[in-house]
Amino acid sequence: MADPKGFMTTPREEYPRRPIEERVRDWNEVYVPGALLPIISKQADRCMDCGVPFCHDACPLGNLIPEWNDLVSREDWRAASDRLHATNNFPEFTGRLCPAPCEAGCVLAINQPAVTIKNVEVAIADRAWQDGFTPPRPPDRLSGRTIAVIGSGPTGLAAAQQLTRAGHTVAVYERADRVGGLLRYGIPAFKMEKRHLDRRLAQMRAEGTRFRTSTAIGRDIRATDLKARYDAVILAVGATAWRELDVPGRELSGIHQAMEYLPLADRVCEGDLEVSPLSAAGRHVVIVGGGDTGADCLGTAVREGAASVTQLDIYPLPRAERDEDVEPWPTYPKIYRLSAAHEEAGALETAPAADADARLFAASTLRFAGDADGHVRELHLVEVDERRRPIAESGRTLPADLVLLALGFSGPDRRDGLIDQLGLALDPRGTIARDADFRTNVPGVYAAGDAARGQSLIVWAIAEGRAVAAAVDRALTGTSRLPAPIGPYDRPMTTS
Repeated sequence: MADPKGFMTTPREEYPRRPIEERVRDWNEVYVPGALLPIISKQADRCMDCGVPFCHDACPLGNLIPEWNDLVSREDWRAASDRLHATNNFPEFTGRLCPAPCEAGCVLAINQPAVTIKNVEVAIADRAWQDGFTPPRPPDRLSGRTIAVIGSGPTGLAAAQQLTRAGHTVAVYERADRVGGLLRYGIPAFKMEKRHLDRRLAQMRAEGTRFRTSTAIGRDIRATDLKARYDAVILAVGATAWRELDVPGRELSGIHQAMEYLPLADRVCEGDLEVSPLSAAGRHVVIVGGGDTGADCLGTAVREGAASVTQLDIYPLPRAERDEDVEPWPTYPKIYRLSAAHEEAGALETAPAADADARLFAASTLRFAGDADGHVRELHLVEVDERRRPIAESGRTLPADLVLLALGFSGPDRRDGLIDQLGLALDPRGTIARDADFRTNVPGVYAAGDAARGQSLIVWAIAEGRAVAAAVDRALTGTSRLPAPIGPYDRPMTTS
């Protein structure tokens, strides 16, 4: 604990964002380049080095947060990088994309603003790359065992890196034309520039991990044929079966799933397209769904030059502060949060009828109306109470010639045939069933990440990847030194 009074003398200061009028004109990350390092050592001083650090439990990776906070406060960046990478393969991803449940579990957050754990994490990760603290770590010897990882999102990449470093020969199969899963085609570049992903993939290639893109297992290669070629197969295909909105008018053109819309914007940034075929430019956009994916659509539509953008959230407007009776510390509270996209939309007044920023809360879609050509033109909605019951005479109509559905995901996509070809058992939620060792009902086949857990956070995805790697390593060799931060049945801390 470098400064025992730091939490009393230093106020919380977060990574500053670029001016709104500047950042909405490009796809670069929203933060001021280089602005974090001058403030981060003092922010790390705010950590109290608790005897029982609840931030450990709030983070499924078990990050050694007080340790690397102390090292950063002393500006020992190499040691801080070692501590951070001991539990997290990709801190440059989580430091940008994770909603930071660790901060909700910070002991200081009982009665003060939490330590800026997420900002400290990304500062360490960026400094590690800048100073060369993250060289490739190829294994000293090969085990002779071969493993296929299907899916190259954070779960698949974490599993592949751990198993490659343990000496196994690992091939990662990705059905898209580039590696990264939703990190590549789904997360907007203004939240994480793809250079961070490319840099980590180059490290993994140098360590020996092999990547096979444009290969859909079940369609391009039969799943049973792939299984016969490897000693173990890890399914990390994600939960990409999106939820639908079954209301009148859904068949109209101009209504799309968020994950049809967002990848096209990413492809524009990759240089594959000049303009997205679903561009929001000049259109009245309504986003149905109040979560992070909806916010990603919001920021993307603003950058594409939408005439208006409104986001509908079926939940009521959250409280500004934690409700200790309902969501006591250290659980992750449902409070009003202002993402960069919401800040932009609010300042630019993209939704004049919104309750706050660009959002309408307690709003439920009733139906869509279109024109003579069958294209959506209006969205009809109604306000709902806490039990989602319509409130009489609360209906309203929004102009809408592009509607984006961001309603979450129900489980893995079955269209490629992988699940049926292997004969995998599913649980009642539609996700892949597995036992306490991440094994499916098919010998030699393991399941991890959102495909088995259900839609979750990036920290849980990476933790799953590390844990399934330990399980596979143990099954193939009889023992394992790889860490297993979570089990398949572990869940976040909640009051329910």
